Amino acid sequence: MPNTLYFNARFETSASKLAQCPQDSVVEVAFAGRSNAGKSSAINTICRQRQLARTSKTPGRTQLINYFALGEDRFLVDLPGYGYAKVPMAVQRAWQKNLEYYLQNREQLQCLIIVMDIRRPLTEFDWQLIEWCQASGVALHCLLTKSDKLSRNQAMKTLFNAQKSLEVNGVEATLQLFSALKQTGVDDAHELLDQFFVAS
Repeated sequence: MPNTLYFNARFETSASKLAQCPQDSVVEVAFAGRSNAGKSSAINTICRQRQLARTSKTPGRTQLINYFALGEDRFLVDLPGYGYAKVPMAVQRAWQKNLEYYLQNREQLQCLIIVMDIRRPLTEFDWQLIEWCQASGVALHCLLTKSDKLSRNQAMKTLFNAQKSLEVNGVEATLQLFSALKQTGVDDAHELLDQFFVAS
């Protein structure tokens, strides 16, 4: 069953560096992904809000760390997209530096959700992100978006292969299929988020 907690998410603030992140935060779950992987659309679908996270057909639109409040010092965090963004290389390097610093030093971060286009999972940039996540010790969840672009059998095969690749490389993570267009995978995403935001 969906959790309406996420439907009430609201934009709180944006930060260009760690020092600007909310000081009163207790728990954070962050979304990260290669530019144009469907990260903002996934957040909007999970929260059932069309304009919560800004979407764009231009890769690299998310340039700041964006915080969405769930109440009681709990936040969903939208991290800058990475890889092939149509911005100067110097800007990309600055984003990646901030991204790495956030993942390795933000104590409130409990889980990282890596958003990957199911047609191009586990790119070089995804592996870099996974390495940063492993170094920080936070939980890792992989959201294979745009699953509607493949047949059910193809999607399941891709999911299985991604899981196997992670296991071979010693990466502990959970994975799921997701489609913002078809609204599939939302309940699974809510169950994952509940582990960190809902008191047991």
